[in-house]
Amino acid sequence: MGEGKTKKTGKTPAENRIAASSKGGAASKKSSGIKAGENVMPKGYVPRLKKIYKETIAPELIKEFKYSSSMQAPRLVKIVVSMGVGEAISNKRLLEAAVDELTLITGQKAVKTKAHKSIANFKIRAGQEIGVCVTLRGAMMYEFLDRLVNAALPRVKDFRGINQNAFDGHGNYAMGITEQIIFPEIDFDKIERIAGLNIVIVTSAKTDAEAKAFLAKFGMPFRK
Repeated sequence: MGEGKTKKTGKTPAENRIAASSKGGAASKKSSGIKAGENVMPKGYVPRLKKIYKETIAPELIKEFKYSSSMQAPRLVKIVVSMGVGEAISNKRLLEAAVDELTLITGQKAVKTKAHKSIANFKIRAGQEIGVCVTLRGAMMYEFLDRLVNAALPRVKDFRGINQNAFDGHGNYAMGITEQIIFPEIDFDKIERIAGLNIVIVTSAKTDAEAKAFLAKFGMPFRK
């Protein structure tokens, strides 16, 4: 995927990150060793997609939408990846497994999320841990987007593209993944269960049209 290998390990930054995050697989009970929000990228490393954005995508957007300043060109702000684990109410092990899996997928330590209010029908109490979440910024979000577009989505069975109408009206895009095993970092033999996850890509674009053109240039395979 265009990642340069580091001199010390002979591996790409993504491979180094995976090795550091878990040596016992996604279902390991040991701590990943990565702190929440910690950036484990090598110092001075510039992601492939960030280079492409600066050299190619930004100039093309400025020309296409006739921006008067380069600062008006849409850019990535953050990527939020989350997993709902409702079954954790009766099986806490699933929540820990979800933390490990999301940490492997994103390369950043996942945090547990709590229910904001009680829902009697689902036996959920306010403050109960029912999910995990990661917010990616900087180099980490470019690395994740690169792997999502070029490694994960092509592994989806009978893939025909992603919904082009899933923008929120403010230039942000949300999508759902039904199986976490499409990510190469996940070992199918070591997971607790097949689970889905949600991905929200937040951009600085003012309109959905600008955001769509922006993401399409990164290679997002929108369904035609």
